[in-house]
Amino acid sequence: MALALAELSSDNLPGVIRLPPAPGEKSTVAPVAWSIAEAYVTPTAWPRAILDDDEVVGFVMANWDPDSEIEAFRGGIWRLNVADEAQGRGIGRFAVEQIAAEARRRGYDKITVLWEPGADGPEQFYLKVGFRITGELFGETVGELAV
Repeated sequence: MALALAELSSDNLPGVIRLPPAPGEKSTVAPVAWSIAEAYVTPTAWPRAILDDDEVVGFVMANWDPDSEIEAFRGGIWRLNVADEAQGRGIGRFAVEQIAAEARRRGYDKITVLWEPGADGPEQFYLKVGFRITGELFGETVGELAV
């Protein structure tokens, strides 16, 4: 495996948009197309394709806004989507590690992530990669990871 993060481009965009969930599909994560639109209108958003060689295997979007009034939105993961066939191969962990490394480069000492609570949600994944639950915001669980 040769994993890397890449800026969105005309080459990887079709693969990124095909990642689950599809628009309208019930999920605890927003469709990637929604995330891309959100990034377009949010200057602090940092969307990236996750590539294995040249194949799109995931999408991650961070946010870097140290002046946000909401502490949980100052720096961290807004979205993380991994292709169904690529799950269980360490791609989500790789994405978290890359966001943590970018946070350190930017001078952050922690990153956050929010997720919907529930049995089918990502809570176990985030806890397994080192996030600790620090509270709740807008009905979602807030996790924090020291970087």
